[in-house]
Amino acid sequence: MDVILLQDVKALGKKGQVVKASDGYARNFLFPKKLGVEATPKNLNDLKLQKAAEAKHEAEVLAAAKELATKIDGHSVRVPIKIGENGRVFGSVSVKEVGEAIKEQLGLDIDKKKITLPVAIKNEGVVHAAVKLHPQVTAELEVRVEGVK
Repeated sequence: MDVILLQDVKALGKKGQVVKASDGYARNFLFPKKLGVEATPKNLNDLKLQKAAEAKHEAEVLAAAKELATKIDGHSVRVPIKIGENGRVFGSVSVKEVGEAIKEQLGLDIDKKKITLPVAIKNEGVVHAAVKLHPQVTAELEVRVEGVK
């Protein structure tokens, strides 16, 4: 019997796949647990429409990420850090502080988990941070660390 999987099933297939399963396994396990439905022409058409809708949604998310990347690329944010005598820094600049600076200075709300710093920022200067907005879209941002006494 052909079955359309509604969820990932170990040793059988991934969600959305059409797989062959024995009649007993399908009727006694997959259907009652809502792990799959029979591959009728109506259900196959519904699967095709659902995949088309998911592809359209993914394209919209990708376009939004590219648009946001154009707003971030090439910009710089200033992050003040407290310094003591002879230019020594207290602590370091974290991605949380960079995210807050982006929100404050550029007006964009970026999750701190999407920001990656190449090294720990423990002194004044300029560092280029990567902002991963989508698996296919990464923007680069210049972080200017300035000391404040």
